[in-house]
Amino acid sequence: MKTYLLLFFGFMLGGPVALAQVTIKGTVYDQTQRFVLPAVSVMSSSGIGTVTDSAGRYHIRVPSGDSISFSYLGRKTSMFPVSEIPVGVPFDMSLAVAIDSLPTVLVREPNYRVDSLENRKEYQKVFDYAPGYLKNMKSSNMRRPGFGVGLDLDMLLNPKANRRMLALQKRLEDEEQDKYIDHRWNRAMVRRVTGLEPPKLDSFMRQYRPTYSFVQSCDTDYEFYKYIQEWGRIFEENWKVLHKE
Repeated sequence: MKTYLLLFFGFMLGGPVALAQVTIKGTVYDQTQRFVLPAVSVMSSSGIGTVTDSAGRYHIRVPSGDSISFSYLGRKTSMFPVSEIPVGVPFDMSLAVAIDSLPTVLVREPNYRVDSLENRKEYQKVFDYAPGYLKNMKSSNMRRPGFGVGLDLDMLLNPKANRRMLALQKRLEDEEQDKYIDHRWNRAMVRRVTGLEPPKLDSFMRQYRPTYSFVQSCDTDYEFYKYIQEWGRIFEENWKVLHKE
């Protein structure tokens, strides 16, 4: 009897925890579906919440039995059951907010080259770091003739620090490459070249985001724009077929 009671209470206590978790993500736009809305509150019925980032994107993980709603400038949408939201498909939302009602914000256009130089300067030691176990001994106290190089004991005795430094260097380089892609693969330019409008524009930018090596391989802007224009046409044709337009 005790065993049955323990199983019963274990099931009751573990039931809510055992509910499947669902990840929902998407982009929130204004009523024209042309402008993204940052700082929109996304709340679930169980109290889990998040806000959209500067690009209007959100990402929230909630139990499958929950519902979510969106709130901005005191205006709240109805609740959307998670079970009715298609899995793996961005759940984009358009709110009844006019762009002229948004708060005025002063935006400085980012200068990729300046930001990159400042980042390199701040993390110069990491970017310049090169693995190896030989070092110049001239700066040490050993001044014997013939001693030009020696063993770097710090590297030999602390390989974890060596790996951490290399990992940090790799992360910084990846971030720098991502920023360079964002600099070239920007929303305004892609929209101008392809003529796509949201939500097509957002889907295209996610699906056809180029790699750093490809962007670097384009000798001229013409080559890069041609790539965007050609794949933009292919994307729009596929979009019409998928959405039966």
